[in-house]
Amino acid sequence: MSQIRRRQFLLALGALLAAPPAVVAQQGRVYRVGVIHQGGPYSAVIDGLRDGLKELGLEEGKQLVFHVRDGKGDLKSVEAAARDLEREQVDLIYAVTTSVSLLVKRATKSVPIVFYVGIDPVALGFVESFRMPKGRLTGIHGRFVELTAKRLELLKVIVPRLRRVVTFYRPDNAGLQQSMKIAREAARQLKVELVERPVASVKELQAGLRALRPGEAEALLYVTDVMVGSQTEWIIETARAKRLPTMFADNQSATKGALASYGASYYTIGRLSAKHVQRILLGADPGTLPVEQLDRLHFVINLKTAKAIGLTIPPSVLARADEVIR
Repeated sequence: MSQIRRRQFLLALGALLAAPPAVVAQQGRVYRVGVIHQGGPYSAVIDGLRDGLKELGLEEGKQLVFHVRDGKGDLKSVEAAARDLEREQVDLIYAVTTSVSLLVKRATKSVPIVFYVGIDPVALGFVESFRMPKGRLTGIHGRFVELTAKRLELLKVIVPRLRRVVTFYRPDNAGLQQSMKIAREAARQLKVELVERPVASVKELQAGLRALRPGEAEALLYVTDVMVGSQTEWIIETARAKRLPTMFADNQSATKGALASYGASYYTIGRLSAKHVQRILLGADPGTLPVEQLDRLHFVINLKTAKAIGLTIPPSVLARADEVIR
């Protein structure tokens, strides 16, 4: 090779390496990303995913298109949605929450899956290890379930005289058993009675919360049930009208009127997931992409809600919060 041709080759190679990843992969291709979630606060993951992918060179409407399936709290719709997306040959499916991810995995055969789960994905059988998943699934582990005890502990700190805490959940939720086990043990240690209200549908959930009488419970604890989570805004509004303190897992809930939350925002989870999604779209094997663990957690207190329900929160508790909404 002549010196001139060698220089031209090196210049071309340098330009290729300097180009944005999406451009290097396949110029002009539009990627198709299926997203399955259960509505309510979970929809914020799409905003986070969209922003994260744009920063990585994949912009909605240009390099990619989202195919969103919102189950609105009905888990029965998930498997059909997943099968439809696989038949439509989307490039991957992004599954939000443990329950949804379990159903998407079961319903599909070959499509890559990026998940957000609140339970250890190794224990779920999704991956062989965090470092080396070895399969078609990878994603984000949010630790939301294992933090159930911490949320109840914080709720007891906020409401020192707390004796009875109500929690609603769907009993056939396959990913819920660990949450309830942790919640029961934490309640026992804190000497708090856990008032369990199993509900089979959104309609039953709404009826159950409306029927809750004064004195039956002094606070409400969310135990990361996806159907219940889809109704977060309604629960917050109803609990506030009943002057019932609430503790949730995602930060947006506190922003929207829950008394407190301990966890992270679904927007943040979506944004973190963008890295996995982008790399798979550009040809990476999901089985080689380590599962990322969400470690930055925040304790948020909504002082406006505290005042509205007649609750005084001591300054020492406010000092522990990462954010206080005033």
